[in-house]
Amino acid sequence: MNRRKIEENIFRCFMVLSTFMVVGSLALILVTIFLKGFPALNLDMLIKTPKGGYYIGKEGGILNAILGSIILGIGATFLALIVSLPLVFYLNLYVRKKSKFALIVRFFLDVLWGIPSIVYGAFGFTLMIFFGLRASLLAAMITVALLIIPIMARSMDEVLKMIPFELKEASFALGSTRLETAVKVIFKQALPGIITSILIAFGRGIGDAAAVLFTASFTDSLPYSLFKPVATLPLAIFFQLGTPFPEVQERGYASALVLTGIIFLISIVSRILSKKFSKRIIK
Repeated sequence: MNRRKIEENIFRCFMVLSTFMVVGSLALILVTIFLKGFPALNLDMLIKTPKGGYYIGKEGGILNAILGSIILGIGATFLALIVSLPLVFYLNLYVRKKSKFALIVRFFLDVLWGIPSIVYGAFGFTLMIFFGLRASLLAAMITVALLIIPIMARSMDEVLKMIPFELKEASFALGSTRLETAVKVIFKQALPGIITSILIAFGRGIGDAAAVLFTASFTDSLPYSLFKPVATLPLAIFFQLGTPFPEVQERGYASALVLTGIIFLISIVSRILSKKFSKRIIK
């Protein structure tokens, strides 16, 4: 057996081992959450809000946290989309590919992507104090939006980079402006990837606890105002698992199962929509 064959077998073993580690870790997490959380999961948890003494084992549910997380995630994703979509189209259509400005913007987006979410939470808390805001749904939306903007923008940027340059040139040759090319040509071609980027960012935002720890606060009420505190599933899980009561801890695992189910559903929807809109792509 020659040296190249040995190297190939070694790297193949590493790839197989890495695959098993990733799949095995995911399976272990899912099995643990399911075994510990499913017995405690019931209809009351999904349709009721916490009653007095819920966190010491009394009646109630996590409907406030479920709705709070969904509304917070949708609001933050919308705010992030307003910033990210124009930014990536500007970088890919109005700026030269290898310009220093584009390189600097992408570098800063990469740096922002790597900043821990607790830092975003502390920054959001600082902004709240500066503008005189209280912990609220709006403050949490802004903080989570700042967290997911680099994730969404860089994902969309990579999608737009994959679109054939010839399509842009053909559009310009037919007399289209840059804006018309962006909306009528590039956007349609990049739509599956853009949808995936949005849903990935939404999943990241809905599952983050550190960014909303200081900015969203927590409440047993359903979300009804942008300027009032809001409950979220990650914080509900944190509070339930932090109690000394076994029954409440089991509810914490059940809440984690609900959150995992939402993320799982987002992933399925992302796949379905990407497949549906991929039919429009010119290959």
